[in-house]
Amino acid sequence: MNKQQVHIYDDKQNKNINEKNFLIETWGCQMNEEDSEKLSGMLKNMGYNKTSNKEDADIIIFNTCCVRENAELKVFGNLGMLRKLKNKNPNLIIAVCGCMMQEENMAKDIIKRFPFVDIIFGTHNSYKFPEYLNRVLREGKSVIEIQQKEDEIVEGLPIDRKSSIKAFVTIMYGCNNFCTYCIVPYVRGRERSRDPENIENEIKSLVAKGYKEVTLLGQNVNSYGKDLEPKITFAQLLRRINEIEGLERIRFMTPHPKDFTDDVIEAISECDKICEHIHLPVQSGSTRILKKMNRNYSKEKYVEIVKKIRGAVPNAAITTDIIVGFPGETEEDFLETLDLAKQVQYDSAFTFIFSKRKGTPAYEMEDQIPDDVKHDRFNRLIKVINESSAKINKTYEGKIEEILVEGPSKNDPTKLMGRTRTGKLVNFTGKKSSIGKLVNVKITSANSFSLLGKQLD
Repeated sequence: MNKQQVHIYDDKQNKNINEKNFLIETWGCQMNEEDSEKLSGMLKNMGYNKTSNKEDADIIIFNTCCVRENAELKVFGNLGMLRKLKNKNPNLIIAVCGCMMQEENMAKDIIKRFPFVDIIFGTHNSYKFPEYLNRVLREGKSVIEIQQKEDEIVEGLPIDRKSSIKAFVTIMYGCNNFCTYCIVPYVRGRERSRDPENIENEIKSLVAKGYKEVTLLGQNVNSYGKDLEPKITFAQLLRRINEIEGLERIRFMTPHPKDFTDDVIEAISECDKICEHIHLPVQSGSTRILKKMNRNYSKEKYVEIVKKIRGAVPNAAITTDIIVGFPGETEEDFLETLDLAKQVQYDSAFTFIFSKRKGTPAYEMEDQIPDDVKHDRFNRLIKVINESSAKINKTYEGKIEEILVEGPSKNDPTKLMGRTRTGKLVNFTGKKSSIGKLVNVKITSANSFSLLGKQLD
């Protein structure tokens, strides 16, 4: 496809809307979160203000996910609850967007079930939202725009970031892997990489505003640059970003084990700003199930990658994603997953019970696992993961860790919270003037999910 970048700039004529409020609810991954930050930026650019109260909103946007069925059910339930609000306030504009809208016939289904929805658009054309909103305001008619083919990469969109300390920066869009359980390639399109200069400029702009940390996002960040001319690898991009003055920390997600090359491990080891936390989704410890999932690596290959990471970065925290109950998973297959979890000793894991997604090969597979078996295996896996997490966290007690202070603790507002370079959540006593800064914290105690500590400086 044509790699020419499209640039969108501020639309000054839209800044005459006064005292109008919007609310965005987001389901899904970090990519969805960043999409919502861009929608928020567009609306603020048009003169709208953010609200957390649906009753006060003039526009409500649901940014949807379709990776698991539960996310869709939440969207339907929340849309149903908006019916009374729309009846009470006919001028309320309701929009639904995101991955769920890219599913076949989903837009038609939503309009049929919830005819009061005003705007429906997908992942490929979200940058056109101001145009759709203006059409609804001007013509009073609903707008349904779903593009099945991805557009060129759009640069220069306004973005209203949740944090003033750390930021998501998308480096690529789409996925070419077609794991048999995953709907993402069908709703996010094929892999498209952003030009490295645009990524660097965005990060430099963030640093100039005081940001300390960036997380590079992509469905498979290891594939970055394969579609660009001249060629550039993900490892080379990491090294370039590491040279940006004023940036303190670099994280990335999500890599794919089949593409986790030695040059990336070397970059993590040699670049001082890259955090020692690698999220490496395994999905299953059974090579047989991995083949059914179309993951293109074996259990043995995955363990080899982990050993290389730990050899180059001994203090690295390794986290993962695991799916329990994939079609055809036997007790022996599941025991392979338990064995892998015990071998690797994960710092933490996102564990999921397999959810059928229509449109994926796994949806049609035979030997679907009964729910009671899935839940039993899920609970046994959680026990193993929590044990390793607690064991690893215990080793932090008494250590002094560098923490990027993000703000007050959610559990105790008298304390502060932040994360270690290895991604550990730390709640600690400290100075509120430290928010947004890197400080040293002595870890006093630990549990399975977080650390407690006291600021030293």
